Amino acid sequence: MSRPNPPAPTPRDVAALLQDARERTLLLVSPVPEAELMNQHDKLMSPVVWDMGHIAHFEELWLVRNLEGPVRFGEMPGMFNPFENPRSVRGQLALPRLADTLDHMATVRRTVLDHVQAGDTGRADPGLLDGGYVYRMVAQHEYQHNETILQALQLRGDETRYRAPRAIATPPGRPVVASEDGMVRFPGGTVEIGTDDRAAAYDNERPRHAVELAPFRIGAWAVTNGEFARFIDDGGYQARSLWSDAGWKHREEAGLVAPQFWERHDGTWWTRSMDREMPVDPDRPVCHVCWYEAEAYCNWAGRRLPTEHEWEAAASWDPSSATKRTFPWGDEPPTAFDANLDQLSFEPAQTGAYPGNLSPIGCYGMIGDVWEWTASDFAPWPGYQTFPYPEYSEVFFGPDYKVLRGGSWATRPGAIRNTFRNWDYPIRRQIFSGFRVAQDD
Repeated sequence: MSRPNPPAPTPRDVAALLQDARERTLLLVSPVPEAELMNQHDKLMSPVVWDMGHIAHFEELWLVRNLEGPVRFGEMPGMFNPFENPRSVRGQLALPRLADTLDHMATVRRTVLDHVQAGDTGRADPGLLDGGYVYRMVAQHEYQHNETILQALQLRGDETRYRAPRAIATPPGRPVVASEDGMVRFPGGTVEIGTDDRAAAYDNERPRHAVELAPFRIGAWAVTNGEFARFIDDGGYQARSLWSDAGWKHREEAGLVAPQFWERHDGTWWTRSMDREMPVDPDRPVCHVCWYEAEAYCNWAGRRLPTEHEWEAAASWDPSSATKRTFPWGDEPPTAFDANLDQLSFEPAQTGAYPGNLSPIGCYGMIGDVWEWTASDFAPWPGYQTFPYPEYSEVFFGPDYKVLRGGSWATRPGAIRNTFRNWDYPIRRQIFSGFRVAQDD
């Protein structure tokens, strides 16, 4: 049964929601010199000041200009329109200085709050206002750019490493219950995928629909550094038979020999998270691997990647009661006790560190730590309807993108749930991505 949408937020609720997103943006950029915020460290990512300007213009479009009548995403100012200026060229733009960007962000926010306090909805689309969706959409958009900013900051060179404002340490890991091969079983049958939530869920998560699944087995935890290191030691990156044609071509062109940010020092693998270098911890989920690396590992291990139907069923569906959970542990939103989310640990936790982060069938850690690659292309659910603009989901549907699920340590709690769908090119690994294995039962 679908859960009712929450009531429309009060003006105080809206102010708190938007302020939470903005405080985090400002916290993340505060340790970075202006020159570094203006600089494009890698063609894969924008200059951080571009993200900040885009955040402000997105908010202005949907919470100010939308009051004058329906708007389209394409009305975003050209400099900050991601389709007119892809990431590869954003470093060449005449971007505004940091002070001007901050002033614009603050001015837009003041205008928004004045309208909210006055109850002024103008001629805005009623569908956007229903249940306060548009305010949550704007907050989620800023949350998602918080994670994008962290991806860019992770790519900064040795001389300009980001001093991460770490505010919480992850707890130590604990044993996870599983069969001897580290797998748990899903019995198959009819499950419900997606959601009818219209208060927070994006259009690509909707509608909720029934899917028939064959029985399968899935990893009780995401593949760890220690497990992945055995793949490396066994010659996995050199074994052509483990790689698809496209994967092998990319492996050779990119010179892949290990996850991104791994380096050998005196025979030991080390990794880096922002400004901190450390020996690779075998008990943490492997991070910064692309889809092709995940596929090759699965071939080496005699497994496969789960489909996103399988992933969502394993995360959310309780076969004993035929009910669906919003999060692996239930319907309550995540807190710092539930999962490694919200950015301020700045690294994945050891497996089992959050014992309550357990799905109905016994899968650990399906929310937080690392995004998990699935076998699925990004495609619409049956009955999909674009809302409120095609540039969020619709224009990306197709075989070019693979779906990731579950969020990472760099994901804000308000931007993740069992139904949330992320997607990227299979060659990407600057994202905080890992995976778990599956097999037919």
